[in-house]
Amino acid sequence: MVQGVERAGAVRNEDSADELLRCFGRQVKLLRERAGLTQAQLAPRLGYSEAQVAAIEQGRRIPRPETIDSLDTLLEGGGLLLAMKRAVALTRYPAFFRDAARIEEEAVEFHAYAVLAVPGLLQTEEYARTMFTVWRPRRREEEIEQMVTARMARHKLYERKPAPTLSFVIEESVLERPVGGRDILRGQLEHILRVAESPHVEIQVMPTRIVDHAGTDGPFTMMTPEGGEQVAYVESQANGRVITKRESVRGFAVRYGILRAQALSPAESVCHIEKLLQGDL
Repeated sequence: MVQGVERAGAVRNEDSADELLRCFGRQVKLLRERAGLTQAQLAPRLGYSEAQVAAIEQGRRIPRPETIDSLDTLLEGGGLLLAMKRAVALTRYPAFFRDAARIEEEAVEFHAYAVLAVPGLLQTEEYARTMFTVWRPRRREEEIEQMVTARMARHKLYERKPAPTLSFVIEESVLERPVGGRDILRGQLEHILRVAESPHVEIQVMPTRIVDHAGTDGPFTMMTPEGGEQVAYVESQANGRVITKRESVRGFAVRYGILRAQALSPAESVCHIEKLLQGDL
C-alpha cells in the first residue's frame, strides 16, 4: 500500500511482469521434472495442450488461478506455486493499473464517476471486448482476450463476504452511446439494472442537461481498502495514478459527494435506464 504520496503506475517497468512470469514458469518446469513428467504427460491432466504447458514454462502464457491450483497439486508443489498466485494474477493488468488493482481487491468501499464508458466493474463481457477492440492503435486478438479475462475477473469483488459498498455516477451520454452496436448496448443496460438490484450497489445517472456540474475535471475512482485509508485513482490515455495524499483525496471525496447530489437519485436513475431500454436504442 502506498503511503502519503502520488504514484504514477506508468513508471513501473513492464519487464517486471515478464520476469515474474518467467520465474513462475521456471518453478513449474523444475517441479514437473522432479515429478518425472514430460510436458506432453502433464498437459492432459491440466486440460491443456503440450504447447500451452510449454508457453507457461517459458513465461509466455498467464495461467488462470485455477490452473495454478491444479499445478501445485499435480506437481506436489507444497504451496510454492500458490504463493505466487496473486502476483501472477496481477500481471493480467496493464502496469499502470496494478497498484489500483491491489487496492480494489481489498476494497470495502468503491465509488466511481464515469464520463466516457461504463465503469469496468459494471461492464458485460461483450461491452468490454468491444471497448478493447475499438482501441487505436489496434490490439492483437490474444491481447484483447487477456484484457477481457482480467476485466471480468475484477467482478469477483461482488462475491466478497461481507459485500463491499459500491456506487457509480455515470454520465447520461455513456448510456446512450451504442458501443459495439445496439444489441451490445441493450445487454449492457440490462446488466446495469440487474446489478442495481443489489442492496450494496447504488447507480446514479448524471443528466446531460445539468448546468452546474462538479465533474468537469474528468473521471475518477475512490476506494477504501479494509483497515486502510481512502485513496483516489485517476486514469487517462493508458496512464494511471493512485493518489493517497490526504488533502488531495479529501478534494475528490467532496467532489464525488456533490456529483451524487447533482445526479438523479438511484430510483430515478433506474427509471431512466428502463426508459432508454423501452425506446429506440
